[in-house]
Amino acid sequence: MTSAIDDLRKLGGNRLQQAMTVVGHDPKLRAELLDLFQKAEKQIDYSGSIREDITGPIIDALHDGSEIYEKTLSDGTRFHFYYRTKIARDFLMSPHAHPNHVWEPQTTRLLLKLSNERKNDMLVGGAYFGDHAILVAKHIASHGRKVHCFEPNTDQAGILMENIQLNQLSNLEVSHKGLWSKSNSWLKLEGFDSFASAVQASKEEDGFETITIDDYCASQGRRLGLIQLDIEGGEFAALQGAQKTLAEDGPDIVFEIHRHYVDWSNGLENTAIVNHLMNLGYKVYAVRDFNSHYDMENKPVELIPAREVYLEGPPHGFNMLALRDPLRLQNPFYRIVEGVSPKLLAHKDPALHHPFDGL
Repeated sequence: MTSAIDDLRKLGGNRLQQAMTVVGHDPKLRAELLDLFQKAEKQIDYSGSIREDITGPIIDALHDGSEIYEKTLSDGTRFHFYYRTKIARDFLMSPHAHPNHVWEPQTTRLLLKLSNERKNDMLVGGAYFGDHAILVAKHIASHGRKVHCFEPNTDQAGILMENIQLNQLSNLEVSHKGLWSKSNSWLKLEGFDSFASAVQASKEEDGFETITIDDYCASQGRRLGLIQLDIEGGEFAALQGAQKTLAEDGPDIVFEIHRHYVDWSNGLENTAIVNHLMNLGYKVYAVRDFNSHYDMENKPVELIPAREVYLEGPPHGFNMLALRDPLRLQNPFYRIVEGVSPKLLAHKDPALHHPFDGL
């Protein structure tokens, strides 16, 4: 029987990476190391992001992306997931054994709040493994409402189906099609996992068929109260294919906007997607949130009017909220703020990147 070191010598390449992956294949050792790194993050004196710059790369090396992990939330919701992005890493590194969310704490709370206020179905473009969709579906299951999920990544769509079964949910519909401005076209994914964006393709290529939100809703005979879009630059095209739905149903919309795909040099309110929604009578706000795992249960969801968002810094993305009636935001659940960044970052200037109530 060969030893681990013999196997490593045969593999060649980055020996440290290979060695860490071998260690990471032992669940007990991996759990002990994750606990050690959590303790280290509290002790290391470092001005930058300890997770991104120091502990994160080591933790990443423990995983090879092919294994499926499981974690249970505080309300009993179970998730299977691959370790392929920081979503999985920070979920595993949660300081709580059973946290109350998977990713983007304030966006999660916002979606649950909106789904409670609106009485029609929810549609999710870029459902991934169900980090938001599963929680909303569970929340609205008793009201006879559905969550319609679109996820063309076959690996993640498969895990989403597993998570639906794990939680014994019957009110989710999953489609492998891509949301676009017109139906019956073809797209393909370029990029890795959650960072993959859709580009136009031919039917002969390794791609997927498109459908508009309007055509999908007509085929299902369903109406929407909430739309969530996180499709790496395809958000505007998806909304262009929802003209009838937006006009007749007036759903709330939570969507990602990213500097890699959107030129906001003249302000968010002058970007094509925000201007389009404003012309349809929507008020648009940036959602202040962590792209990580923080418990924000008792803090208001902070929203920044589109023209008041602080946008300086390296290329970055964040979620936005569009809704017709801003009076709904006159609620202690929300806080309207101005002149700050939507990116909550523990290691950055508190005046710009921390919640108003502090961390």
